[in-house]
Amino acid sequence: MNGLLSCTWVGLGGLLGSLCRYGFTLWLSAPAAAMPWGTLASNLAGCFVIGLVSQLVADADILSPATRLFLATGFCGGFTTLSSLIYELVQMVKTGEWLYALIYLNGTFFGAVLAFLAGMGCIGLIRSWCH
Repeated sequence: MNGLLSCTWVGLGGLLGSLCRYGFTLWLSAPAAAMPWGTLASNLAGCFVIGLVSQLVADADILSPATRLFLATGFCGGFTTLSSLIYELVQMVKTGEWLYALIYLNGTFFGAVLAFLAGMGCIGLIRSWCH
């Protein structure tokens, strides 16, 4: 696959991922809420998707390079929002919302690991049902 085609797949995935992230933010974050639930949800869901992709590639290599670029690099790159997480975390600390900051930080990182493992586990379950 050439460089321009690779960039196209990443760009299209990133566009879709960013739009989905924005949708999560609108859907889950109330204007006066102290917790940025939309960012947390997109980070966890993105880790779940990347867990699915990584397990599909590791077990059977059934995803084409273009699909991997689209999903993992593009979509998940646009959908997960670590930079937004850091910004929001710092804002909570600056305003003295330490409890929310700790919940947010721990919920994101530990939840992300669990979501990643759940994505991998889902592939194992699907494979066992199909055989």
